[in-house]
Amino acid sequence: MQTTVTTYKNILGGTQKESASKDFFEKYNPADKTELLGKFPKSNQKDLDEAVGEAKKAFEVWRYTPAPKRAEVLYRAAQITLDEKEELAQILTKEAGKPIAEARGEIQEVIDTYLFFAGEGRRIYGLTGQSELQNKSIITIRQPIGICGLISAWNFPSAVPSWKIAPALISGNVVILKPSKDAPMSGYKLVENLYKAGLPKGCASVLFGSGEFGDLIVRHPDIKVISITGSTEVGKMVYETCGRMLKKCALELGGKNAIIALEDANQDLLLEGVLWGAFGTAGQRCTSTSRLIIQRSSWTDSFLEKLVSTAEKLIVGNGLNEKTQVGPLITASHRDTVHGFTERAKKEGGKVLCGGRVLTGSEHDKGNFYEPTIITDIKPNMELACSEVFGPVLAVIPVNNFEEAINVANNVEYGLSLSIYTKDINLAMQAADKFESGIVYINAPTIGAECGGAAAFGGWKNTGNGTREGGVMALDTYTQYKTIYIDYSNKLQRAQID
Repeated sequence: MQTTVTTYKNILGGTQKESASKDFFEKYNPADKTELLGKFPKSNQKDLDEAVGEAKKAFEVWRYTPAPKRAEVLYRAAQITLDEKEELAQILTKEAGKPIAEARGEIQEVIDTYLFFAGEGRRIYGLTGQSELQNKSIITIRQPIGICGLISAWNFPSAVPSWKIAPALISGNVVILKPSKDAPMSGYKLVENLYKAGLPKGCASVLFGSGEFGDLIVRHPDIKVISITGSTEVGKMVYETCGRMLKKCALELGGKNAIIALEDANQDLLLEGVLWGAFGTAGQRCTSTSRLIIQRSSWTDSFLEKLVSTAEKLIVGNGLNEKTQVGPLITASHRDTVHGFTERAKKEGGKVLCGGRVLTGSEHDKGNFYEPTIITDIKPNMELACSEVFGPVLAVIPVNNFEEAINVANNVEYGLSLSIYTKDINLAMQAADKFESGIVYINAPTIGAECGGAAAFGGWKNTGNGTREGGVMALDTYTQYKTIYIDYSNKLQRAQID
């Protein structure tokens, strides 16, 4: 029986400090709603102004710290994270619900991200160019921008903040992080460990709060960069505000991702990919496989039967159980929203092959559990084929040929991740060219982003504003260019063209 509950404080410029509001919100385990994980401050404008003041002072030191020296902090943070990997994974599972194996993978993503961007400390390259005049050189360099407001999501409460923090810090910026109120602890630990690694005072703050507090961050005139992972609706409002204030803004928003399965697909690979893509993290990824666009063939029915029988055997439960394959949804209200999609799909003519129910009984009564659900006979313009569900619900859309499959895949407002399973390399490459998405997978599910140099993460259309996280292109959000003209002629010159 739980007797003590931790009351957290903000990390304000490196120091733990109570919120000026003196008010708190509570966070419960989504797999066990009787377990109160902690109380967290509801930050306000005064807290934000104080964090900004600390960040301003720190920026004037950190920006002039050589990038390889900044990298040493990230290297040490990677080692600390590795040493605490199991503890951090347990925290993540308790607050976000995902199976412990997935949580360990997410903490490894933090380690890999730190190591990659630490390496970029020796590769923040600029450009050199040829001048129109003799005895003159042109050099373009990258420089930091200032204070970065980072607003993170709950479904990857460790990895996503690291995708924002690491490129921001290595570029010489300072950061203020607002974790999601639905998963506040992982972001807190992230910044705590950066200070353990030697990050100078003031370079990072963690301020807890609601969406309204996030709006204060977006609107603060001294915060020069905003990076947010969230819904398309919220992203549009943030983009509008940043546009009026001429702030740099990075948006990672919704998705309605699909796997195309052609008649020559490797069925074993396809089965594994659909199951992991649709039901990993209980479908609560912006890259989750929400649609299976399957070409009608001699094996379609038998494949769907095998898919259903395998999905029905997935173990749904508390993520701390090593055998669990599908965890809970983040809140009861979100579970109800997901169930609403299922009910409306049935009314539109969809046929539920498995699942479609709120799980009850035994340990399921304590959490926000929902059955892995597969619904077929979905038409391309039905709600389930077009709207983001963010839960373990897979829409099966039969098509006749490759061209129809491509049209259906692109027939949504989002453009994050699309996949095709086929043995025909010509069709695979045509799909890669025709897909309206920022990420394409061939013979793999729609999930599984990496953080390496070329592995840029982001989407097209209403998935974002063209910015990227992960990989070297993430530095574009957190740096600004300066072009330097050097005249070494020692005499007066007149340019022929201004």
